[in-house]
Amino acid sequence: MKNNAQNSQSGFTLVELSIVLVVIGIIIGAMSIGKDLQRNAIYQQINSTFVQAWGMAYQAYYDRTGIVVGDSPASPTLKVNASTTERCSTDLYTSMDAAGVSLPQGRAEGSEDAFIYLDTNGNPQQVVVCFQNVIWSIPGATSGYVTRFKNVMVIKSLTPALARFIDNQIDSRTDARFGLFRQDTQAGATTTASLEWSIDNRSRYGTTSADNLDEDQVAVVTAYYLMSQ
Repeated sequence: MKNNAQNSQSGFTLVELSIVLVVIGIIIGAMSIGKDLQRNAIYQQINSTFVQAWGMAYQAYYDRTGIVVGDSPASPTLKVNASTTERCSTDLYTSMDAAGVSLPQGRAEGSEDAFIYLDTNGNPQQVVVCFQNVIWSIPGATSGYVTRFKNVMVIKSLTPALARFIDNQIDSRTDARFGLFRQDTQAGATTTASLEWSIDNRSRYGTTSADNLDEDQVAVVTAYYLMSQ
């Protein structure tokens, strides 16, 4: 006579299955939190060791030469490049080297103006800095806002999430219109209302519509960071 106990098959109870599902949920949640923490750490690195470092390099150049980068020593205009054109790449390196100013590490030697990072879809992006004299809005003498030309750091190819992070770090709020850190298209606006950054990380590269897929590069924006000189 066969032993029924030996032939019986045991299975998972609902309680055991529930515990497994909870554990899986905790693991997935921990992985998601870990990715967010890692991304924020990289964003902080970009802000502190790249953006702020370039701001200090710009100020060091002024302190050593008495003019802003690219301006004319003989006839200073107080404008970057003595015009409204950008000072970038080789021209920027040459000016800094001539003044004995150390450059941030950046991507590599000869590419100190660039920094590689991954967007929220895991695709590579490259943020680049230049300097330029641009139209910037300031409070008027009596009311409203007026525009003046100001020297700024131009920061290109920021994902919206990275732009908002740096904006909050610099201005303690996220606003594309006001503060020291603004979206390029809003820097000279004279409206009195705060404005959101024009896109978010749901937009794919080259578009403004919220239709990006997991394999798409995230759309990017350009920001202006006001310099003190």
